[in-house]
Order: sequence, then structure tokens, then C-alpha cells
Amino acid sequence: MSAETGVRSVQRAFEILSLLTEERRTLTIREVVDETGLAKTTALRLLQTLEQMGLLWATSKGYTAGPALWRWAHLARSAWELPPETMQLMRELGARQRETVNLYVAKGVHRVCIAQQESPQSLRHVVRVGDELPLWGGASAKILLRDAEEPLLARVVRSSPHGKEHLETLRRWIAQAAADGYAVSHGEREPGTSAVAVPVVSGGGAIVAALTLSGPSVRFTADKVEGFVADLRDAAKRMAERGFDHPLR
Repeated sequence: MSAETGVRSVQRAFEILSLLTEERRTLTIREVVDETGLAKTTALRLLQTLEQMGLLWATSKGYTAGPALWRWAHLARSAWELPPETMQLMRELGARQRETVNLYVAKGVHRVCIAQQESPQSLRHVVRVGDELPLWGGASAKILLRDAEEPLLARVVRSSPHGKEHLETLRRWIAQAAADGYAVSHGEREPGTSAVAVPVVSGGGAIVAALTLSGPSVRFTADKVEGFVADLRDAAKRMAERGFDHPLR
């Protein structure tokens, strides 16, 4: 097997695994073929390989997550899960403000969600733990890019849909967020959604994460944003005082 073929097989195998969700916990061969476009023989070979490795488990209803994934999940959880005190702060913040709470860290030209507390309201903004979002827009991006050097900003702009002119806009957003100590966004990445973000800083003053509240723009009025900022700042300060550590830092 050539290196290229091997890489393609790995990509296809993970594409199959990614079809499993909370709503769909088993996969049939037909579903795999229909949604990946693979030939039935190829899909079956990959499914059997994944089963042999314990990553899938064959049942009478189809293939479900295998026991080997439990070990991987345990390793990921122990490495990525934040301290209980930090999670409790996010739960309390979400309960008070009734909007989705997220914690982001920067990675390359993306921001990665490392913790979340969903809004209790039926109309809400949801970003899952592990999701990677762009840094060219959004309240948390303006916070995380405060100390970014020009080469990184140039890379971020190249990844945006707005062209090279977006660089000056991004610089202006970052400067405003640095001056205010918080950032706000309205529909920058997704129309109809808004967010407010504040920095979580290390003992030396470096920004290590961005703590955000996000939700439908209709609920992020000027007076509400003012209250969000005050509560976010208090929670971020308490997080920093307890110490913040994460594998991406």
C-alpha cells in the first residue's frame, strides 16, 4: 500500500466514525455507502477493519461505537477536562445570564472550544466542545488575537472570506477590544448570532483563553451587553485566580 493510499484509507475510516452521533448511535452498511459515496466493498472492508480494532461493534441493528473508543474517550477527558471549579463557574454564569457560555483557546488560525455550558432557552447558540472556529471574526477572536504578531494576522486574513482588506478591520477590532477589556460581535460569523467575550489571563498578564456568552442577536441589546460584560469579567477573574491550564496552552 502506498503512503497516499494509506492516508486516504485512514481519512475514510474516520469519516465513517464521524457518522455516529448522539442521535444516530448505529450505522448500517447502506447508510455508510450513501453518506460517504464509497463502494459497498470498500465500505464493508473498512467497517470490518474498524470492528477488528475495537473501534466499532457489530450488532443486529448495525455498527455502533466499539469498546476501544471508551479508552480513547477516557484519555481525552482526563487530558482536556477543566477543573470542577472552572466548570462550576461556567454553570453559575449560564444560570444567571441564561445564554450559552463557552471557553476558547487559540490554535493557529482557529479558536477551539474547550468547555461549554448550553443556554437553558430553546432558542440558543450552540458550539460543541472540540469545535474549531475561525479567528477572522467573533468576539472571542478579537480577545485571543490581542498579542498576535503580523504573520499570524496575515494568515488569519487569508483564511477569511473577506479578502486582504479585512486586515485593517481586524486590527481595528483587536485594538478596540484591548482598549475596552472586552469584545462584542453581531453576526460576524453567522447572521443573527451575537457574542460578548472577555480575556482569561495568566499570572503574567498573558491572555490564555476567552470566556464568552453567545446567543441570538435579538437578546444582545446594549443594556444586556453591559450586564454580560460585568458578569463575564467577574467569572474570568475568579478563573484566573484559581489558575488556568490546558493542553493547548
